[in-house]
Amino acid sequence: MDERQRLKKLLLEKSYREGTFTLTSGKTSDFYIDGKQTTLDAEGGYLCGRLLFELIKQAPEPIDSVGGMTLGADPLVTAVSIISYLDNNPIPAFIIRKEAKGHGTGNFMEGKNNLSPGCRVALVEDVVTTGGTLIQVIERVENEGFKVGLVVTVIDRQEGGADTLAAAGYPLKSIFTREQLIG
Repeated sequence: MDERQRLKKLLLEKSYREGTFTLTSGKTSDFYIDGKQTTLDAEGGYLCGRLLFELIKQAPEPIDSVGGMTLGADPLVTAVSIISYLDNNPIPAFIIRKEAKGHGTGNFMEGKNNLSPGCRVALVEDVVTTGGTLIQVIERVENEGFKVGLVVTVIDRQEGGADTLAAAGYPLKSIFTREQLIG
């Protein structure tokens, strides 16, 4: 079983649930993918990091850092950064807060000091539905002076997120689409 097939098996075992669920977008769904159940698993985190890093290496222009919105992206950005280091191509990670820090620097962005000014970054997410969270992250990252060169996810639910991002000029790359994961 290759790494992609193994990750699919873990996602279906640990993260996929059927029932009635309200998503972050406010939509109701008959299935839910709790990505953190897989991304916080040792093997699942490793596989996500490896496969996302492979997508990042295929970016049309070099990527200098990887980041995303807390909490879903936290284990992913760490995994990708560690995998990049093990591949002798280290890229630092950063995290975007949901709310600006209420003390100290008041930052939205953690890890910013590890990035070169104006560098090109990849944004990662565990599951994309409408793309709304990623649009917010793109805005915050670009307001800090960085360029978004790639947007990648573990799972694209195929519910408009890829279209929303493409319309804004940011094509979405995924390890799995909903169709590839659950048919």
